[in-house]
Amino acid sequence: MYQRIFVPVDDSETSNLALHEACHLAKEVGASLKLVHVVDLAQFGWGGTEFLDATELQKSIKQAGEQVLGQAGAKAKELGVTADCKILESWGDKIAAVLVDDAGAWGADLIVMGTHGWSGLMHLLMGSVAEGVLKLADVPVLLVRNPGD
Repeated sequence: MYQRIFVPVDDSETSNLALHEACHLAKEVGASLKLVHVVDLAQFGWGGTEFLDATELQKSIKQAGEQVLGQAGAKAKELGVTADCKILESWGDKIAAVLVDDAGAWGADLIVMGTHGWSGLMHLLMGSVAEGVLKLADVPVLLVRNPGD
């Protein structure tokens, strides 16, 4: 059964549902849990920030990510699971690739994440990190969808 469960988190309700599912599964099978949050810093690295200090903006983005990750870690603990937590930085990379690379480096044997299940124009405009992870991952991926989406 699964021993290392990798869970990307953000501050969405869908992500929270995936976190709950991952925690229940980890507790049931005695698996380790790793929670990650990706911050994309490239958009603030150059250009378009004439009125803002890019370094301060990047610091603020990282702090917001740490807060999201801290809340997810606290929720996991509430559910009876201790999780390793890590901020992943992207510098314009595809978020899905950043996630799959870190999951592989950690030795994950399952990825659990939320998906909004967008289709049509919304999918075209917003893309899908979950779809990218599905295409790139060489381990099973459990997608949790919010019925309200």
